[in-house]
Amino acid sequence: MRDMKTSRIVLFDWIENHLTQTFAPKMTFLYVPQLKKRTHKFTRFGFLLISILSLGACQPSLWGAPPPPPTLAVATATPLIATATVVIPTLAPTITPMPPTAVPTPVVLNAAQVWTSPAVPQVLRDKFQSWGFQILAAEQSSANLYIDVAQTSIGAMHVSPWTYALVAPFPTLIDDVASQELLAAWSGGDFGPFVGMPLLMEQSTLETFTRLWGSPAEGAVQVVPADQLLDTAWNQMPSWAIIPFEQIEPKWKVLMIDGQSPIQKKFDPVIYPLTVNYRLMCVDSCQIPGGMNFSFQNRDPNKLATVIMTGVTAMVRATAKTMNTKGILYPGEEIRDLLREADVTHINNEVPFFTGCPQPDPNQPDQVFCSDTRYIDLMTDVGTDVVELSGDHFADYKAAAMYETLDIYRKYNIPYYGGGYNVEDGRKPLLMEVNGNKIMFIACNYKTVYASATDTVPGAVPCDFDYMTEQIRYYRSQGYLPISSFQYHEFDSPEARPQQEIDFRRMADAGALIVSGSQAHVPQVMEFYNGGFIHYGLGNLFFDQISKRGPRLTENEFIDRHVFYDGRYLGVELFSMRLIDYARPRYMTLAERDKFLTLYFEESGWDFPQVKR
Repeated sequence: MRDMKTSRIVLFDWIENHLTQTFAPKMTFLYVPQLKKRTHKFTRFGFLLISILSLGACQPSLWGAPPPPPTLAVATATPLIATATVVIPTLAPTITPMPPTAVPTPVVLNAAQVWTSPAVPQVLRDKFQSWGFQILAAEQSSANLYIDVAQTSIGAMHVSPWTYALVAPFPTLIDDVASQELLAAWSGGDFGPFVGMPLLMEQSTLETFTRLWGSPAEGAVQVVPADQLLDTAWNQMPSWAIIPFEQIEPKWKVLMIDGQSPIQKKFDPVIYPLTVNYRLMCVDSCQIPGGMNFSFQNRDPNKLATVIMTGVTAMVRATAKTMNTKGILYPGEEIRDLLREADVTHINNEVPFFTGCPQPDPNQPDQVFCSDTRYIDLMTDVGTDVVELSGDHFADYKAAAMYETLDIYRKYNIPYYGGGYNVEDGRKPLLMEVNGNKIMFIACNYKTVYASATDTVPGAVPCDFDYMTEQIRYYRSQGYLPISSFQYHEFDSPEARPQQEIDFRRMADAGALIVSGSQAHVPQVMEFYNGGFIHYGLGNLFFDQISKRGPRLTENEFIDRHVFYDGRYLGVELFSMRLIDYARPRYMTLAERDKFLTLYFEESGWDFPQVKR
């Protein structure tokens, strides 16, 4: 026994020395994340021996990750090839010493036979191919590796988390669905808002959730090609669907599940029932070596940005008196968290701050307005990030008040647009970058009598449509996501007027993804147009237009939360408010919201059947 043990030790020593000298210099791979080159050498005998013993279980092993496609070309650098070849020595699965002159057989990464389950989304398939894999295997039995739904991802490597969304056509009243209602619909249950209506989805989505939830009940699912899902859903209203996160677009309404939505900041993928994991695995029981990460996700929270647009703010008359009585922060107490949660919160403050502003009078007969300088605390408390100065009343207290107002905004680092120290200052676009999304704001006052800015005098800037469309086109070509807003004529009913449609659509034709009416005291209709979203008027935010004689349309308010992801516009969430105490917006009750949205969906031309709660 001692002689046999001694022989093994000598043999293992010989293998270690020989393999270290022969193969370690060759076992080097190139990994190029974001154009940075790194070289790793695996020279430890233990690793080589494990490799020898494991190759019999799974060949070829993947010991090197090819680089992702470079996003930028460096002029002076040698071009990189996305599908770089990784040369891996193939060792015989024995411990017999190899002759010193033996040459290992190279195995290239892009020759691996990879099989993908029908459940794998196309975007993930494309991603694996961009890493150098060639998805060639027609059946799993003929593949070296496979990609499929992972029943568990705890402690697993090479897992790609995938987020799906429960959606419905945009003019749908339902906002939230319970997970039990969704699962009941899948299994043919008879409760929930969409009972009896099939879940629309593409084939790969059906394959995915069949693996997780079992086969759906007959008639519970309707399979539709991905490029036809949206039109099918709109044509079959009321309807709902499950789509991958990357397929969200403005005409979809993303429904919450148990209060969770993947387009919201508070989203928790761990408790969300439509989070799926796909995994790269060996066909046989083997291990893909560490140091490489073949994983990808279709939703990265660091690429999500939200922008809130609001209507008219005028902290004057009864609004101001209420603030003096109940506290300066009182108007924003109920909506504070909503406004502060957004990455960018827009406030259209039409009125200047002025140190000499008179005490507020709810019965003030004239329309010459100013706000106490202390009221800036309300704007900062609700998280104002951008202020629009295109309003009618910015120049009410002449140049002195406008200069003081601009100085206050500068003191609090609140950027402005649509007005300024002069025409040149006020009409320039406001540019921001949020989580990699480049946002552009531009605005003007359509009514020249209130657009007081000149080359030397501050004020709101007049509309120069040629200039605005030129700016929108240019910045859109530079990757910006343009938002155009207006101080337009006010109307006492929801419908958009013919000239208003022409002017707002002109901004969308130039490339604006969002066109928002800041002027309206009565909320107005909305439409999808040329790939963007137009909301002709949002109504008041902080302004005292309510009546003791009964509800008025001026008491209804929209707050629009727009969602951007990785340089794309995903759509808008509509928040509905009711103004109380002449100053304070509150969330509408469910009955109020249903009535409010029904009116505006119908006025917008979306008179569709709705499901019952």
